[in-house]
Amino acid sequence: MIKILVADDHPVVRRGLRQILEGVNDMHVAGEAATPAEVIALVDQERWDVLVLDVSLKGGSGLEILPRIKRTRPELGVVILSVFSEEQYAVRAIRSGASGYLTKESAPEKLVDAVQKVAAGGRYVSPELAETLASLLAGESAGAPHERLSNRELQVLISIASGKTVSQIAETLGLSVKTISTHRTRILRKMRMKTNAELMLYGNRSGLVE
Repeated sequence: MIKILVADDHPVVRRGLRQILEGVNDMHVAGEAATPAEVIALVDQERWDVLVLDVSLKGGSGLEILPRIKRTRPELGVVILSVFSEEQYAVRAIRSGASGYLTKESAPEKLVDAVQKVAAGGRYVSPELAETLASLLAGESAGAPHERLSNRELQVLISIASGKTVSQIAETLGLSVKTISTHRTRILRKMRMKTNAELMLYGNRSGLVE
């Protein structure tokens, strides 16, 4: 029996994931979490075969806690589930220790396969992502410019590229306007750009925003 922990900040999504996974005989969703603190507590308290972890949690990011989880439970298979496309977070997730990456759009068809493969010690990635990872490992690609950013900076970049103001981003992420402005300054420096317009153009051309 594959013992699964599902972490998502929306009860309806968790219920849907549970229905998908428990429709398979050898799977059991034995726990749910909505916040980073809940995920860490459950991972520390119990043994799990697979953690299905959303990028966006209540009060934080799944990617931010992933390295900590892998340090304490290196054997735990983690499938990242996200509304964001592979271009936005997949390489970052795999580098942080995830064994698989799925968009929520593809989850109903692919989630069971992903969990089974990860539980068996394998990885679950799309052919396109596998090719990207292979190129990075072979040194053929240094990675996209946004790979230089921290997880929080990437969130801010995507928001800016989507046309949101600093105030709107601050409200969405629960941070101060000053903090968002500081992130913006660091983003521009790391990506060697000067204006929001350049960030918006980059975000659209690189597939960070739809």
